[in-house]
Amino acid sequence: MEIKIRETNRKEYYTTEYLTRETFWNLYTSGCSEHLVLHLLRKSDSYIGELDLIALANEQIIGHILSTKAKVVDDQNEVHEILCVGPISVFPELQGKGIGSKLIHYAIDKAKKLGFKGMILFGDPNYYHRFGFKNAKEYEISTRNNKNFDPFMALEFYENSLKPVKGRFFEDEAFDVQEEALKEFEKQFPFKEKGKPKVDIANLK
Repeated sequence: MEIKIRETNRKEYYTTEYLTRETFWNLYTSGCSEHLVLHLLRKSDSYIGELDLIALANEQIIGHILSTKAKVVDDQNEVHEILCVGPISVFPELQGKGIGSKLIHYAIDKAKKLGFKGMILFGDPNYYHRFGFKNAKEYEISTRNNKNFDPFMALEFYENSLKPVKGRFFEDEAFDVQEEALKEFEKQFPFKEKGKPKVDIANLK
C-alpha cells in the first residue's frame, strides 16, 4: 500500500475529526473526546498548519497527526516552547500496517526543520519508545501537576536540545474538554453506541 503524507486542508477537517473519533471510540473508560480536542486545537493560538498532517492511500485519508505549540515553565517562571503531539489517528481496520509510524517520523522531521527543540506526548511507552521518546522525568519535565508516569514522554530533536527545558508542562486548554461542549459537538457525527472500553485510563497513570 503506497502511502502519501501531506498537510491537511480545511475541506478535510471534518473527515479527520471523524477519523479521530473512530480511532478513539471505546478506547478509554473516560470516553472519546479527542475529535473535539482536534477541532478546538485548530482554532487555538497553538495551532501550526505545517504540522497538521494526513496520510493517504489511493487518495483516501487513512491517518492523521497533529502537533501544536505547548510550553514548559521552570522554577523561575521562564517559558520554554515545545511541541505537544496528538491526537494521532489511524482507522482501526488499518492499524498495525506502519501508517502511524510513517506519520510520526514525518512529523518529527518537519518539526525539526521548523526549528523546534523537541516534543511531548501521552501514549503507550511500548509503542513510542521506538521513535526515541523517553519518560519526561529524564529531562526533568513533569506535568502541570508536578507528576510523572510512564505514558508521559518527551523526545529531544538533537543532543541536549531539551537540556535547558526543565519544569512543568502545559498543553493548550483545548485538551480540557467540557462535557456539554462534547455532547453538542457529537451531534455532527453519526450515532454510535458506547461499548466496552479497551483501556482503563486510570491504569495509565
